[in-house]
Formats: sequence, C-alpha cells, structure tokens
Amino acid sequence: MKQMKLKFCYLTILVLLVSILTGCSKASLAEQDILERTQSSNKIIWGVKNDTRLFGLMNIETRKVEGFDIDIAKALTTEILGETGEAEFIEVTSKTRIPLLKNGNIDAIIATMTISDERKKVVDFSDVYFAAGQSLLVKKGSPIKGIESLDETTTVLAVKGSTSAVNIREKAPKAKILELENYAEAFTALQSGQGDAMTTDNSILLGMAEENPKFVLAGEIFTDEPYGIAINKGQESFVDAVNQALATIQENGVYDDIFTKWFPNVEK
Repeated sequence: MKQMKLKFCYLTILVLLVSILTGCSKASLAEQDILERTQSSNKIIWGVKNDTRLFGLMNIETRKVEGFDIDIAKALTTEILGETGEAEFIEVTSKTRIPLLKNGNIDAIIATMTISDERKKVVDFSDVYFAAGQSLLVKKGSPIKGIESLDETTTVLAVKGSTSAVNIREKAPKAKILELENYAEAFTALQSGQGDAMTTDNSILLGMAEENPKFVLAGEIFTDEPYGIAINKGQESFVDAVNQALATIQENGVYDDIFTKWFPNVEK
C-alpha cells in the first residue's frame, strides 16, 4: 500500500514538473526575439485564415491555403529571409489568432485583421497592407455608382445588428435599410431584387463578386478599416523588418502584381 502511495506521489510530481517546464518553454518562446529566431531557422510562421475567399482559403484539391494574404506573406518572407526563406502557415480564426501569437505558436498574423486602438493595447501592427472598409455590392449595370447614389428610392441590404447597418444609416440617411440575419440571406435578397445594394466590408463583398460575376462593387469604400499584420508586443525589430519588406514590395511592383492577381477588376 505504501509503495502504491509512493508511486502515486512520484507520478504527481512528474506531471507537475512537465507542466511547469512546458509552461516555461512556451513563455520563453513568446519572449524570444522573433527576428533573430526566424533568421536562425530561416522560417517565418504566419497565422492565416483558411476560410476567407480571396484572402486565405484552403484549396481542397491541393490541400494548400491560397489567397492575397498568403502571397503577401510569402513575398515578405522572401524579402526578410532571402530566396531560401520558408513561409509556414498555421490556421487561425478571429478568436484564436491573438492567443496563438501571445503563446509564441506563430510569429505574425496576416488574416484580414483590422487595425484598431483596442487591439493596439495587446499587439503591435505593421503599416497598412490592405485598405479595407465598407462598400456596396450591386448588379452589373446598376445606376448606383457609390454611396452618393443612395436616396429615398433605394433599398440597401445589411446584416442585422452589424456596424455596417449603423454606418449606412449615418452615411445615407435617406435610403431604406432592410436588415437580414446573415450575409447569405442578404446576398440572396439582393439576387432576388429585394434590395438595390448590399453593404458590408469590401473584403467580403469582393469574395461574393468573385464567385458571382453578375455583381460588382460600386464606388469607393466609405469607412476606413485598414488591415495590418499583427506582431507581439516587444518585437520592434521584427515590426521594422516587416514594414521595410512591405515598403520594398510596394516599390518594386511585387505588391501590385499580387493585388492584380486576386483583385483583377478593382482599382488599388
């Protein structure tokens, strides 16, 4: 009986030691200088979306994630680490991306993440890499050419309770607003003629237009919600390296090539 108790005590101590060591390992990983680590490993680990059309979407046939964010990450990796540098991708969601970054599981987040003052309290951001904002989706040939076209004769479809619904009431107070439960319902309503335009972030609308070529975006964005690359606090050297790489691909034409590849019908 005493031997069993002794074995149990040893086992408990062993489990506690493993937990402590694992915790210390994760903490030290998150606290390491990312730029030095990536240069040593010749690899940058990016947190990306796997379910967002045009930005980060898993190709079922190749089992590889593809999109604008993916190609930008690859280009930045090449600039920072050279031609032999490897870009590794780990799937993140809106809920998991910051915890994974904080734990050191990923080096940076490039996943349609809007720069905001609230998020700046917990992460640092690169310079803007995609000018996201609210826009309008209409049928091709529509007389609606932008937010200025909306009046009392037009009906705009939005998702119920969203900031998009709030913004459109502010930006086009004369327009009629019809709120639906989700994006799918709103787009179905647009297709059936229940509304003249649908509104939400341009990144979402671009995906819908790409899938349904009878629809196009109308006019410029009318809210400012830019996307940035999120990096853990205390990693200034890595932030500087990402910003320098971003500036380089914007200057040498690589960024424009990637943008045109994914958004051929959109003016940058």
